[in-house]
Amino acid sequence: MHQPDDLRTDRFYDNSQGVCEVTVKREQVLIEALPFIREFYDSIMVFKIGGSTMSDRTVLEDFVQDVVLLRYIGIHPIIVHGGGPEISRAMEKFGKKAEFVGGLRVTDRETLGIARMVLLGSINAELVNLIGKYGGKGIGLSGQDGMFLKARKKAPLKMEGMQPVDLGFVGDVDRVDPEILMIMAGKGYIPVISPIAADDEGNNLNVNADTVAGAVAVAMRAKKFFSITDVEGVRLKPDDPSSVISEFRASDFDRLVAEGVISGGMIPKVEACVRVVRGGVEKAHIIDGRKHHAILLELLTQEGVGTMISRS
Repeated sequence: MHQPDDLRTDRFYDNSQGVCEVTVKREQVLIEALPFIREFYDSIMVFKIGGSTMSDRTVLEDFVQDVVLLRYIGIHPIIVHGGGPEISRAMEKFGKKAEFVGGLRVTDRETLGIARMVLLGSINAELVNLIGKYGGKGIGLSGQDGMFLKARKKAPLKMEGMQPVDLGFVGDVDRVDPEILMIMAGKGYIPVISPIAADDEGNNLNVNADTVAGAVAVAMRAKKFFSITDVEGVRLKPDDPSSVISEFRASDFDRLVAEGVISGGMIPKVEACVRVVRGGVEKAHIIDGRKHHAILLELLTQEGVGTMISRS
């Protein structure tokens, strides 16, 4: 049967009844968003999007549309992007094999040059172009710009059963100067940050994008931090996509890891969120970027679509 133009059908999962449908008037959807828009007006939010998520063009465009819309309703978004898969593919073209230790890329001078080429010349530029396509004002940045992101060379990594490994031009965030980001956000720009930082001698260092995003969120006193991934959130049962935990406290992290609820590749994602919450960010969210307009659904609806991590 044809549904009137002012109605929308939502589907949700209920443990006792299975999949249910609720018909909602379109104006109700808009009105539901009003208190959230009012609460978040003029606040800063940091969004970290990974390279694997950006490889899907539809997902990328949905993400950019959501971010631009948030800017138009008075929120100040800041984007930090990764690019691991793209860097690895570029290395293959140059005849180099990607090497990882403890989840971190071993980065010699040539690899650093390739990473800079991919992150700054390709991914960052593409995000800025897409923001412009949808009516926003994006501006690409790396840690060298205004020297706002300073890093120090990462100490040799100690792995069980191995000699300490020198990762090369890989850094840890030392400090973030928020001034340039504040100026850009205040003038209506959407900063798009590549995770290339500089040390005190002006050397470039490749820094983990999750680490950069978290440090930026804390330095900017962001209201919210979003990790845009290719998973639905933290699952109570790791193999059951319908068992996503909608919210938990940062203090529950160690217990959830010990119980095996958070495991494998989810540990660093959740740990980054816990770190920013403990650093002063109000709430952190892990959401599935593959879901259409996931940011808007998580931010501007009662139910949300991912996992939210709070201080209390």
